[in-house]
Amino acid sequence: MSDPGAAARRVAAPVPSAPSAGPSAPRAPGASGPGHWSKDSGPRITTSSYDPPRWLRNPHVQSVLGSSPLRRRVGQKALASMDATHHAHTVDGGEGIRLAGCHSVPTGVPRGLVLLLHGWEGSIDSSYMRLTAAALLARGFEVFRLNFRDHGETHHLNEALFHSNRLDEVVYATRDVVQRLAVPRGLPVAVAGYSLGGNFALRLGLRGPGAGIDLSHVCAVCPVLDPARTMDAMEQGLPLYLWYFEKKWRGSLARKRDLFPDTHAFDDATLRLRMRALTRWMVERHTDFDTLDHYFDGYTIDGDRLAAIAVTTSILMAEDDPVIPVDAFRALTLPAHATVEISPWGGHCGFLQNARLEGYAEQWIARRIADAMPA
Repeated sequence: MSDPGAAARRVAAPVPSAPSAGPSAPRAPGASGPGHWSKDSGPRITTSSYDPPRWLRNPHVQSVLGSSPLRRRVGQKALASMDATHHAHTVDGGEGIRLAGCHSVPTGVPRGLVLLLHGWEGSIDSSYMRLTAAALLARGFEVFRLNFRDHGETHHLNEALFHSNRLDEVVYATRDVVQRLAVPRGLPVAVAGYSLGGNFALRLGLRGPGAGIDLSHVCAVCPVLDPARTMDAMEQGLPLYLWYFEKKWRGSLARKRDLFPDTHAFDDATLRLRMRALTRWMVERHTDFDTLDHYFDGYTIDGDRLAAIAVTTSILMAEDDPVIPVDAFRALTLPAHATVEISPWGGHCGFLQNARLEGYAEQWIARRIADAMPA
């Protein structure tokens, strides 16, 4: 999940014209200082160096401004300013499935190729996707931003609905991208994702080696670990987030019905269902899972489910994320080459640094991947 920013007008938060930086960030519970590993059992955890000004420390301000229309314009401008070329692609998801994306190529000899995955109801044009692409291009990387099925302007490409267990087609599409764009030139490949895209990125890290995809690094920002608990958190938290995702998903389903009326003949009463009921409807009619719990379990990656990941992995999480509970990150079982960085602030995929809406997370991904790949 990601992109709650379209509801920015519903959150009243003053934005000072000249914010001042606050004191250093306190240590997150259970974590040691920046650059030092926790001695406690569980994953290797560090405290993030992200230190926003005081007026940006509210998690809802972070979450909403992070994907607001204003920041989308910031992302659009940042990507347009790069000395790079951009090419639209339709890639093979296997079994006749088509996914769409954009390949951005900087001038000069590329250092590698990075696949970027957006959050639920986001797209390759989401602000964080464009800003991350710009940060990577500035460091000499080619970038491929991939749309999940039914995201962006891609509802017409496939008849069946998107759901979060459609990992096979993302793995297949990633292999298609890698074999076409990276393998012929010997480029190393990394993947990064936000929210649900972070969940897909981590599952790609698990599946990649067995699927013939050689990844050098996986980065995930506020990834969904336990979708059942994420649903609970949204239902019990500020209604803004549930309202936003319901509105976006209903619009996506309505568009799918318009394109494929014979296949998707559901009525408007179905579209008015609340999130849990609508998800159960989708699971029972459009997936192979028999219950909502089994569906959620299909893409749950908490506990020891990431223990076998063989790729160097970096996870960035905010203590105050209003959508995804943070405690599951401290209980992860991870290999030595995987780390979790927890910030006291940041909201859900926000991590804004100043009034110019510059982001820590986008630069964090670029730095982590640059450090993992040779110049």
